[in-house]
Amino acid sequence: MSTGRPTGVSTVRRTHGVDDETDKRGYAVNGILDELATGRRLGKFASVGLVGAAVDLSLSTTMTLAGVVSPVIAKLIGAEAAIVTMFLINDRWTFPAYGSDRLRARLHRLLRSNIVRSGGLAVQLIVVFLLTRQDVVITVAGTNVWDALTMPIAIGAAFVINYVAESLFTWRVASGDDP
Repeated sequence: MSTGRPTGVSTVRRTHGVDDETDKRGYAVNGILDELATGRRLGKFASVGLVGAAVDLSLSTTMTLAGVVSPVIAKLIGAEAAIVTMFLINDRWTFPAYGSDRLRARLHRLLRSNIVRSGGLAVQLIVVFLLTRQDVVITVAGTNVWDALTMPIAIGAAFVINYVAESLFTWRVASGDDP
């Protein structure tokens, strides 16, 4: 988008009857925040996140408590299963007006979703890694469940990163582009 002004120059643009500062691409900053703060979309995204968390936690907790793999590997497997599940639901329910129904366009969004969620996944892996290195013991029915409890903490830490990245880069809610 060419605005005819030097890159990085801030201007003021009228959006929804309010003066908004714009970023270097010309997008109204307040407009982007309004798009991200849409209560209905945020609620849907959070609901889908709960489904993803259930998928993630079911797999990662089972693998961790059964001793099948380390907590970090279990987190990685559970997270990828959740990412694919959440993408499929978000693409149809949370962001149905953003993007083509063509298979190629959907696969492109799925790839972008995996890429942008890698930041959230990195946050989750770091949180699990750091918390499982702590000398914490929480015993339930004779089993130390601390390692498993680090996983929902990690999911919570990554939620905001995932919402912003998915909204802006996977479905491009503020740009008007057809993802």
